[in-house]
Amino acid sequence: MTAARSGPARARRRDRRVYLRSHPLLFALLAATRGRAVRRIGRTVLVHDADAYRKVLAGLPLDRTAGGTTGGAARSALRAAGHHDAGVLFDQEGAGHRAGRRALAQGLGAAGVEELRGLWRPLLAGRLEPLAQGGEVDLVTLARELSGTVVCALLGSQASPVAVAAAAADLAAASVRSELPGLRRPGAHAASARATRRLRQLLGDGDALSAMVAVAAVNTTVAALPRAVAWCADAGLWDQAADERLRLPLVDELLRVTAPSPLLPRVAAADGVVAGCPVRSGDRLVLVARHAVDAHGSGPDAERPAAPDLARLVFGAGPHTCPGARLARLQLADVLAALSPHRPVVVGAVVDRGAALPSWRKLVVRALVEVAR
Repeated sequence: MTAARSGPARARRRDRRVYLRSHPLLFALLAATRGRAVRRIGRTVLVHDADAYRKVLAGLPLDRTAGGTTGGAARSALRAAGHHDAGVLFDQEGAGHRAGRRALAQGLGAAGVEELRGLWRPLLAGRLEPLAQGGEVDLVTLARELSGTVVCALLGSQASPVAVAAAAADLAAASVRSELPGLRRPGAHAASARATRRLRQLLGDGDALSAMVAVAAVNTTVAALPRAVAWCADAGLWDQAADERLRLPLVDELLRVTAPSPLLPRVAAADGVVAGCPVRSGDRLVLVARHAVDAHGSGPDAERPAAPDLARLVFGAGPHTCPGARLARLQLADVLAALSPHRPVVVGAVVDRGAALPSWRKLVVRALVEVAR
């Protein structure tokens, strides 16, 4: 098999497609305004700079239940489905937030993640076996099964991992359509309620936290993993992926440039100042993680990685840093380790225009090197 011409430019062109074909107007606006650290448009403040991004997340009081925020969307979806749980982690502060994070700590700590690796490594080996036979593998299908398997293990659910992943993806997409500014569609709230009921039924009518853990884990995994693999294939990074010394730095770089949650919608709960820009209580804040970590400017390179405090901003900052960061890093590291002997190339890619996060609907790879069994 002859390798297609690869390089950083090709990798970046392919990755931009997930933005330009899913939310073209939004990302055109963000690109046009990124010349300044912070830019106000009416009551909306766009935050592009890393220091300003940290300031908002760690130093500015935020209304985590406001409409148009992640927490607001989650709570609205649950209430529309007839559930009135007190909080869903994304919309909590103080003691409630700390209690929610403690509930996840055991499963997402070092020992818990090692147990989960014992589940996903055999799954990886089995699903990637066709590459050794000259066959093809869809990384999106794999990412859905991996994420569903992790969610079911974390929550003690006996449901089908594939069904849980599909329901979590539907709920995220429906919540975006019903809550986030500029994207509302007729019937969106009803669709969100149906998706919420479906997911909670699959999880055994667990609490709201369980449903939202599923949504977060599935959608970020399905957004990040196939895009990271495409970057490796197109930019010729398989040597770095195969090197145990470089693999984790490469993972951090790939998560930085893919920025799976590229925008964080927030609402100010008090007046303040961010990078010299006055912010009033009730202002909508759009935190552009993609720009804060320079994903649009510098490509991934494990030999010359971005500073760790910059790269890790894709997981947030302050008390609301993503509790699944360890899991995400090690899962992607294991995927790259399993793929690297095959040096796969991308043979088919289709953007998911309806997903909550910029994602591929299909990302098919084939081995450049057939590894003898």
